[in-house]
Amino acid sequence: MPPGQSLTLKWPILHYGSVPHFDAEKWDFKISGEVEAPTKLSWKEFRALPQTEVTSDFHCVTRWSRLDNRWKGVLFTDVLKLVKPKEDAKFALVLAEEGYTANVPLEDLKRPNVLFAFEHDGAPLAADHGGPLRLIVPHLYAWKSVKWVRAVYATRPGSFRILGAEWLSRVRGSWKEQRYSGS
Repeated sequence: MPPGQSLTLKWPILHYGSVPHFDAEKWDFKISGEVEAPTKLSWKEFRALPQTEVTSDFHCVTRWSRLDNRWKGVLFTDVLKLVKPKEDAKFALVLAEEGYTANVPLEDLKRPNVLFAFEHDGAPLAADHGGPLRLIVPHLYAWKSVKWVRAVYATRPGSFRILGAEWLSRVRGSWKEQRYSGS
């Protein structure tokens, strides 16, 4: 476990704003920016992509951790194959319902256990937890595992900081305390 975390068997519900309504007929997912083939997928097309199951821990900056979560979805790397990022694309801006965004280095998103999840522990991902689709980035704190994902925009290198939060938010590796900038 990362330093300062507490184990929980529950899965706390944390988000800003309301839980968006999902309409499978109107939902779409866009990938654009520094890519060779910008793409827009319907819910049916997204669900037709190759599916993978991953088990990983989930860590929140509010100091709780939930271990051994079973996720089912589409690997981020499989989505990248559709759009072919340009060589200078080094980051992704992940866009979600309610105007939420998170920036993540593409290097982090290319790991073999990063996926867009639509199931959790054998059941459809609940709307409160980001259903129908949530990005899961296990080695970063959960605020990078964006709920209600609708788009990914590949971009060139830049510097991002949101409300003083450390933009990397790593929980794995050196176990650095990266909840907030200056930590």
